[in-house]
Amino acid sequence: MVQILKVHGSENQFFILDQTKLQNQLSDKELKGLAVKICSSKNGLLGGSDGLLVINDSKYDDCLGQMRVINADGSEAKMCGNGLRTVSRYLSEKFKKDEFKVETLENNLSVKKSQNLADGVPAFSVEISPISFAKADLPFSYKAMDQLIDTEIPEFIPNQSFTAIAVPNPHLISFVKELNEGDLGSLGKMLNGVNDYFPEGVNVSFAKILGPNKLFVQTYERGVGFTNACGTGMSATSLAFAMLHKEYFDSNKDIEVFNPGGKVKTNIKLDSIPENSQIRLIGNATFTHTLELSESDLHKAVLSSVKIEITGEENNYQAFVKSIQ
Repeated sequence: MVQILKVHGSENQFFILDQTKLQNQLSDKELKGLAVKICSSKNGLLGGSDGLLVINDSKYDDCLGQMRVINADGSEAKMCGNGLRTVSRYLSEKFKKDEFKVETLENNLSVKKSQNLADGVPAFSVEISPISFAKADLPFSYKAMDQLIDTEIPEFIPNQSFTAIAVPNPHLISFVKELNEGDLGSLGKMLNGVNDYFPEGVNVSFAKILGPNKLFVQTYERGVGFTNACGTGMSATSLAFAMLHKEYFDSNKDIEVFNPGGKVKTNIKLDSIPENSQIRLIGNATFTHTLELSESDLHKAVLSSVKIEITGEENNYQAFVKSIQ
């Protein structure tokens, strides 16, 4: 039998599959098929999820494992900050280590166990990098510009400024006085369909400044749609906040980032060259369910004979969310 975990970071929902425990690892085609099936909100398990996190052995001696991120639509993301926290907890408990590195598609990232957010709410701090504003790394095309930093783009939304940052997932960020979910959804759908601006799609985040070092961020995620939280989105938004709204940014303190799924913290070390800045994302790593199925069913994405057990951790997380509202 094979065990899969249902997990979340700020209610950004995932399933974790540790392929190192399989007799035969899944092919890329099988992983895509499994992700599309198990993550479906209609036909998947436990209401579906935003993606499948796949753990493999790392080819680097200083990494405890490799993380791959297969989105709910079967596409693969370069990184996932909320997912990385849950994978970090899994590897921490598996190898009995509190600080280490995890291999991702673009970078080997440092992670470490943090103080619990509340009783029964484990937390991890993870590095978010590399950072780029270059159009080739996002990629984007707009009026022959090499970067989009606090730029008004009336073709998107009139009288609204946008900043594009890759971390390494591509993000388009706008600071607004009031969040308009309709505008966010329309823009997110447009830029993740066939369009002239972001040919590979982009994660779109609207952010409201709540006070000094305090933000609310909502994201329309590429390959997913509206999500309770996007870790790299909140990280990129925090960097843009530190750059563009220095009157609200205190470099000596963490930034509190609220989202529809709860709250995380980010730590920004801003550099005069923004690409050399440092970002850390700190938040929960909650395991809600364990699932068991046969390896043969796993390869075929057959989910009709799965044993599911509740961990009880979600009650602790919901108590934490209630305490911050």
